[in-house]
Amino acid sequence: MSDLGLRRAPGRRAHASTTASLEKTVSLEPKRGFRTDVPGLRAIAVGLVLAYHAGIPGISGGYIGVDVFFVISGFLISTHLLESLERDGRIRFADFYARRIRRILPALLTVALLTGVASILWYPPLALERVLRDGLATILYVPNVWFAIQDTDYLADHSPTPCQHYWSLGVEEQFYLFWPLILLAIFWLMRRRRDLLVLAVAVIAAASFVTGALLTRVDQPTAFFSLHTRAWELLVGAVVGAVLLRGAPRVPAWAAAVASWLGIAMVLAAALIFDASTAFPGIVALLPTVGTALVICFGAAAGSAGPAKMLSVRPMQFVGLISYSLYLVHWPLLVIPQAAVGEEHPLPLLARIGLGIALALPLAWLLFRFVETPLRAPRVVKGRRARATLLPALGVSVVLVVAAASAVHWASTRELGTSTPVAEAPAFPEDPPTPTEFVPKNMRPALDEVADDLPPLFADGCHLDVKSEEVQDCTYGDPEAPRQIALFGDSHSAQWLPAVKRFADEAGHTAVRTFTKSSCSAAAVTVLVKGVPYAACDRWRQKVIDHLTANPPDLFVISNYAHYVLAGEPTEEVRLQTSSIT
Repeated sequence: MSDLGLRRAPGRRAHASTTASLEKTVSLEPKRGFRTDVPGLRAIAVGLVLAYHAGIPGISGGYIGVDVFFVISGFLISTHLLESLERDGRIRFADFYARRIRRILPALLTVALLTGVASILWYPPLALERVLRDGLATILYVPNVWFAIQDTDYLADHSPTPCQHYWSLGVEEQFYLFWPLILLAIFWLMRRRRDLLVLAVAVIAAASFVTGALLTRVDQPTAFFSLHTRAWELLVGAVVGAVLLRGAPRVPAWAAAVASWLGIAMVLAAALIFDASTAFPGIVALLPTVGTALVICFGAAAGSAGPAKMLSVRPMQFVGLISYSLYLVHWPLLVIPQAAVGEEHPLPLLARIGLGIALALPLAWLLFRFVETPLRAPRVVKGRRARATLLPALGVSVVLVVAAASAVHWASTRELGTSTPVAEAPAFPEDPPTPTEFVPKNMRPALDEVADDLPPLFADGCHLDVKSEEVQDCTYGDPEAPRQIALFGDSHSAQWLPAVKRFADEAGHTAVRTFTKSSCSAAAVTVLVKGVPYAACDRWRQKVIDHLTANPPDLFVISNYAHYVLAGEPTEEVRLQTSSIT
């Protein structure tokens, strides 16, 4: 995602300096021997992402633009590293990492800093701490790991933060960290034989793909955000780069044109067919990934009959040129205004297009022109060792980490209520209740504690997450009580524990046993969670039923979410009338 996409043709030597290349790039004049179709492909990728995030109808799978970026980045970086290995027999790691830092960090940190300031000014106080924590993970270069730990649903998060799009940069940064070392080891283990090297890279890619496909079905957030489940997409680009170093494929021009146009069609089909219910990445990620690989592999050999002419027009070149900056700026422009006006007032489509596309384009150009370009090859580091880049980058990162951590602490400890108390609330509130125009100081729970005001079974470890399947028979009250109530269902059922426990206490000699699991209905249906059949729920439910059959309670209390999407009916919500006491 963070490479220009203007590479010289495989096997040909570059004659111009980096500065000269940048001048050619900024002027949009294609340098002889460079793949001008690649930045055009980047324009398609970023355009799909922008259209998807803006909510343009029909682009329900535009998130696959990130997968296109992954393949392109893997192709460009691996081609560069392989050229270095074949020419010199080694990789100058310090120089490589210094170039990556100059290419990625200036724009990333600039946007992250401005996003943090804008969030402090306009984000709702209760949501600000989460935003700043996401920003801290971004500056630590592990946003994808952080979102995976948080079980973030990228495709269906109704309250995303303005840092959520950094997950893909986290994957790329981690790939850039490890891949040169791995590639060097493969190069020497395969005794410098390119055919064996390609085979080894393909095997690693296949292992990553299988891991991602399997994990998507049991832990979709981890599969979506993790390097080891996404690396195969970058490695597909690496395989294409290794193959093209030998020269263009020896196929007729018409066959190359068919293959490259097929690749374009595969990418666009994925963008139009996929949606939030698609089990992604999974096996279906092959469609945009292989499609991108076909365009890169056969685009140059196809000549004028292929898509290269379309991809090389000036508007496509311009958007591809600023695509990294455009990706960085567009998401905060959409999320922060929405948070400022409130999620209950969704921005209209025209406003989202205006913010996420029309305004993002000039801002991205400014970021590219005055941050990306000057700092990619600044005069102060010209002719100096890599440490002239590495040490300042480390220092800036440390300062920003300290600032972000301080901001998180401030957001988590500041007083949200006013100094004005109110009289104790009546036992039975008015209908409708009379609101205050301020947050009372004596409100209980306090505003910043509401999210943690949960029934005790959450803190007791008695409410299972989506991954757990064991039967957790927790008892509240005397385990030997002659009467027992079984509370069975999902988190909606768990919320009834305080009321049911109070009923049991007032009835006397009654205990409450809980059997609850996140997003898991007590009804005998298979539901979809993040587009994947919730098999762990089906297995857990049957275990609970068997357990309760062997140890029957005197009373069942069952409650479930009413709008689960069922397997086999991905476009319909089915109301489950299962709230009952029997």
